[in-house]
Amino acid sequence: MDNCLFCKIVRGEIPSSKVYEDDTVLAFRDIEPQAPVHVLLIPKEHFDSILEVDEKTFAHMKTVVKKLAVDLGIAENGFRVVINTGRDGQQSVKHLHFHILGGRSMQWPPG
Repeated sequence: MDNCLFCKIVRGEIPSSKVYEDDTVLAFRDIEPQAPVHVLLIPKEHFDSILEVDEKTFAHMKTVVKKLAVDLGIAENGFRVVINTGRDGQQSVKHLHFHILGGRSMQWPPG
């Protein structure tokens, strides 16, 4: 997807603050963090949403969430993983992404 913001980040056309990368996924710090730890985890292959992603990629993303939670120091006290889907789900970028948020207690919905 030529104009997709996250695809441009994957291709290195837009800089990001990477925290993890492998052949399948990329994780980077959100530029407008909503918590002390706010990382976005995206597949390198473009999927519009969770409704399109294949099981292998989704399973790998789940494994990476666990690794990141430990590595970022948020596993012990807990964290939130948010996947917005579609317009009514407030998905702002049409590329599947997990918001990994932690580092403080969070109310839902945000205040």
